[in-house]
Amino acid sequence: MRKYENLVIVKPTLTAEEIQANIAAIEEVITSNGGEIAATDAMGMRKLAYPIAKNERGYYHVIYYTVEPSAIAEIERRFRINEEMLRFVTIKYEKKAETKAWDALVEKTKNAPAAKAEEAAPATEEAAAE
Repeated sequence: MRKYENLVIVKPTLTAEEIQANIAAIEEVITSNGGEIAATDAMGMRKLAYPIAKNERGYYHVIYYTVEPSAIAEIERRFRINEEMLRFVTIKYEKKAETKAWDALVEKTKNAPAAKAEEAAPATEEAAAE
């Protein structure tokens, strides 16, 4: 099994519950294809570098996982047909130095304080105001 990282950007027009449901669906796509999620990092609502589908902002979420390389095509296909996602990127960690960096990122994410996760969770009022 290889180590991967996915950064997904979800539409900001969704409510907090809808965003969390979309993130859960994304994680379910990975696990249903034989992947094991090592860590996740909810980066929260951020301004995009450029507008995507008339959206100036997006909800960023990073998922670190291991999966067989043959499953990546199906995972990315399911990401593409999800209309609530603005963008996604899949990064493969293959070389020894890269896998050490992946392990460090997973540990850093797991050891992040719980306050950061609460801060990154989208608030309904913030989403409605923008």
